[in-house]
Amino acid sequence: QVQLVESGGGLVQPGGSLTLSCAASLSIFSFNAMGWYRQAPGKDRELVATITSTGSPNYADSVKGRFTISRHNAKKTVYLQMDSLKPEDTAVYYCNADRIMETYWGQGTQVTVSS
Repeated sequence: QVQLVESGGGLVQPGGSLTLSCAASLSIFSFNAMGWYRQAPGKDRELVATITSTGSPNYADSVKGRFTISRHNAKKTVYLQMDSLKPEDTAVYYCNADRIMETYWGQGTQVTVSS
């Protein structure tokens, strides 16, 4: 059973920073790619950023230049560094992992950007 456990969410003021972590229960080399998605109230879940097993990142236009995705293979963890946060970044953030014929999700962590 694959488990993804997110941490690092919270309340932050506009312009602030947060770092989200996603710890996997097995080697992240097992996955073709891992990433972060988010879902705001009343909206569909949307892609934020992904990173392949070879370390190639991909970002949604709305977060380019502000968010950075990275991975630590030995710690089996993927990170999302979020800088210059805006109120519109408020959402539940979900970790995602993909391998052939299978997709896994974490339980989500709330990020609230508000003054």
